[in-house]
Amino acid sequence: MGVLARVNTPEDVKSLSLAELTELAAEIRTFLIDNLAHTGGHLAPNLGVVELTLALYRVFDFPRDKLIWDVGHQSYVHKIITGRKDRFATLRQLGGISGFPCREESPYDAFGTGHASTAISAALGMAKARDLSKDRYAVVAVVGDGALTGGMALEALNHAGHLRTDLIVVLNDNEMSISPNVGALANYLSRLRSDRAYRRLQEELESLTSKLPRVGPRLRDLVLRLKGSVKYLMIPGMIFEELGFTYLGPVDGHHLPTLISLLERARSLQGPILVHVVTRKGKGFKPAEADPDLYHGVGPFNPETGELYSSPRPTYTEVFGRTLVRLAEEDPRVVAITAAMPAGTGLRLFSQRYPHRFFDVGIAEQHAVTFAAGLAVAGYRPVVAIYSTFLQRAYDQVIHDVCLQRLPVVLALDRAGIVGEDGATHQGLFDLAYLRCIPHITVMAPADENELQHMLKTALELGSPVALRYPRGAGVGVELDSQLMPLPVGRGTVLREGKEVALVALGNTVVPALRAAEDLASRGVSAAVINARFLKPLDEDLLLRYARLTRWVVTIEEGVLAGGFGSAVAECFAAHGLREVKITRLGIPDTFVEHGRPEALRRKYGLDAQGIVQAVMNSRPLLRITSRRNP
Repeated sequence: MGVLARVNTPEDVKSLSLAELTELAAEIRTFLIDNLAHTGGHLAPNLGVVELTLALYRVFDFPRDKLIWDVGHQSYVHKIITGRKDRFATLRQLGGISGFPCREESPYDAFGTGHASTAISAALGMAKARDLSKDRYAVVAVVGDGALTGGMALEALNHAGHLRTDLIVVLNDNEMSISPNVGALANYLSRLRSDRAYRRLQEELESLTSKLPRVGPRLRDLVLRLKGSVKYLMIPGMIFEELGFTYLGPVDGHHLPTLISLLERARSLQGPILVHVVTRKGKGFKPAEADPDLYHGVGPFNPETGELYSSPRPTYTEVFGRTLVRLAEEDPRVVAITAAMPAGTGLRLFSQRYPHRFFDVGIAEQHAVTFAAGLAVAGYRPVVAIYSTFLQRAYDQVIHDVCLQRLPVVLALDRAGIVGEDGATHQGLFDLAYLRCIPHITVMAPADENELQHMLKTALELGSPVALRYPRGAGVGVELDSQLMPLPVGRGTVLREGKEVALVALGNTVVPALRAAEDLASRGVSAAVINARFLKPLDEDLLLRYARLTRWVVTIEEGVLAGGFGSAVAECFAAHGLREVKITRLGIPDTFVEHGRPEALRRKYGLDAQGIVQAVMNSRPLLRITSRRNP
């Protein structure tokens, strides 16, 4: 029997010897690889924090002490040793355990996370709550070096240094967020990692000062000032100590004895402490070590070779990336911006072809949008490629810095709609609602990957703010036109004629709407299908014509119903006095959508072909049923 078989609670971890902990770390890596090969998930981040997680649970008393994981995609080991090992095969599946910390799932998940750079703020709030309640427990935030490129993390560090309350921040430094980190702070951390002379001198000076308990205070003060002077000579800035933190490290994040010793020391100190731990993303699985970017978040793969299983059809992301390169060849004003995700957003090819026109700003979505606005003011055509859920973090910048000034910034919103296994924090379901209320912006969504490339050309030629949203995963499989043509703005297209109900679909709900119309025809219901293409501006003429023809319009969207596409259509009908027209809106109700395979979630929320058919047939008495004429 292996060690992992005996570990079901954190108390089991505390009872192990160092040799057993080392064996447990190896067994957990095998467990992760075997399980994620079937379910998919965040592989490389979790392989990199195995020893760190075990050391944290060896030293601290969770859940009385509080552990907050920034982003949370590196929390699998934490889940395994806190009673969820036997359910791990359900990871990210509908009804299974979440891929991120979830307060409803376990008392060990102290704070729900999913977006980067939030943990220090949450931890500081919890630490001050502890102080106000006159309680005593440790609060630990584990933050990646990539997350420190986010302004919110720096704001929290600044505030923590000011408050001087007891708080431990563990900096998990693997030189990566999802893609390799960029920026001055990343370079600074690189110097900290590599400067062995400083680390050796620091250890010697600390040893010296610890042996001076009986010397006069002036001599001791002199030695301490010498230590500080050498520190600033060796590593300019020492930003963490300037912010008021006691800095410990850097140390090898895969050496358990050192980790345990340093964390015990951190726990014994007062005030804000920063523990700098250097880890290797993907450790223990050669393919992930060689390409941690690719293996950051994966679908099912071959656990022996690391080969990723993928669809033969190109993804929307790939089509976007290739199309942007084509358009950049034609127009030197086109520049591309990403927030730490060049591969995830399809911009890797652009970055290779046009490195001087490509900008990775780190995990800093607010900066990305306003940076794009600055480029646009100067005559460029910036494309900000960003996940729909992450654009929420830059909402004020979209309104104030882009749309208010009518600047030609293209927001390319990847992962729009139901994303799937990453769950509530990553579903791109709010963009339609939060964008359509902003003046001056055009919002469009392609029905397939071919329409995506035409829409991108349309967006770049429009000369005003544009949001182009498209889903995660493989395209429909349609042939891609070789010639790119701009589309008429605010114009939809009729894909199927019908007289009894009009199915008005946006984006990737168009294909299931077509399938539903075929099914309905077999049931004697004549359904028109309209590809709306644009949320803003709406094709009001087309919508009004089919509303008057059918007297019943069903809108279909992968977004929240509150304020979304269906609401826009209903407002259009109300404004034109079409009170006799029935409108049925299909979309996401007032809820956060859980994790699960996209097809399972679409089925649950009635957004697949079967769900559309059911919605129509449930209102069958309202229909002028064709089958009565054609029994």
